[in-house]
Amino acid sequence: MNQFPNLLSEADELLPEAIRLRRDLHAHPELGLDLPRTQAAVLAAINGLGLNVTTGKSLSSVVAILDSGRPGPTVLLRGDMDALPMPEDTGLEFASSVEGVMHACGHDAHVAMLVGAAHLLRAHDDELRGRVVFMFQPGEEGDHGARFMIDEGVLEAAGPVDMAFAIHQSPSLPNGMVFTKGGTLLASADEIFIDVKGRGGHASMPYQTIDPIPVACEIVLAIQSMVTRKVDVFDPAVVTIAHVTAGTTSNVIPEVAHIHGTVRTVSARTRQLIQDELERLVTGIGDAHGALATLRVLPGFPVTVNDEAAAEWTVSVAVDLLGADQVLEMPTPVMGAEDFSYVLENVPGAMVFLGTCPDDAEFTTAAPNHSNRMVLNETAMAKGIALYAAIALARSSQ
Repeated sequence: MNQFPNLLSEADELLPEAIRLRRDLHAHPELGLDLPRTQAAVLAAINGLGLNVTTGKSLSSVVAILDSGRPGPTVLLRGDMDALPMPEDTGLEFASSVEGVMHACGHDAHVAMLVGAAHLLRAHDDELRGRVVFMFQPGEEGDHGARFMIDEGVLEAAGPVDMAFAIHQSPSLPNGMVFTKGGTLLASADEIFIDVKGRGGHASMPYQTIDPIPVACEIVLAIQSMVTRKVDVFDPAVVTIAHVTAGTTSNVIPEVAHIHGTVRTVSARTRQLIQDELERLVTGIGDAHGALATLRVLPGFPVTVNDEAAAEWTVSVAVDLLGADQVLEMPTPVMGAEDFSYVLENVPGAMVFLGTCPDDAEFTTAAPNHSNRMVLNETAMAKGIALYAAIALARSSQ
């Protein structure tokens, strides 16, 4: 039985303004932790709602608190705000006006949905008990913005958080459908940097050199074998080498080759295993060729783990709101990464995926997140607005 029968229709009424805000943010994307224009747009959009609003010191965050004045839980709702350093080739009328920067992961939609939810919850504040914390977060795309906000006190801004919730859109899922699972939802993400130092010289006399390029090539190939032979297939890892550089011209053997990649794992055990095996492999292959090969690991986001009970409860709320045919539990994690993981390390909660496949595309072949041609179906935003609000209202009634 639907606890909140009018939320979807009320969210539909808020959709035009959410689309306007989303398109404005899409046309003016910003990177990293410093998002002054985006922050100003959020502040303007929630102005007049009577929220207790603070902004970040080390980043352009916004924390807005809706306090019902009645005893009850504190629910945190998060929306990330930053874009990606990449070109846009969508042809949209509101395409990015900033060269080399694009909202290719839908954070513009996340912001618009969370703003819409703030308006919707304010309209239902007579049904609300406790507090809702709206967490507008910069720096999700690799800059650890959630960790900065935690350090600045977002989890204590309205007293201890009882539950945290976030939505991430995906054009690679059917429009308007919600997907999640308990336990591990997304992978950890670490960057690896390998430098192979040999001895440079003339390309016609390689015997007088220690050529770092074949050593680097051997390391790259050995990494692929290492993953298949050292990692449990039921506790998987992905190691992708995406950037290899060396040399300047055809007749010079360079002194150094550089390898740059990413490691994705879904458990802390395999995350450490990969680092240990990479260190052994890299130094060993370098030594075998008389070169100096060194590994540096830049730790990224930890594994995103949904609290089992919170995820199960979230599914029940989503089913109540949207219908059982619109909510599916995922069989496996996704190997992408999310810094909402930092929040979920501290408080119970859940993240869900919201399908935003365009009407003229198949979700299996639609341009995915991080594509220069990614477009999303804005109609799904109404369901996102309603689901944010439903989570807060349902939790407050417990």
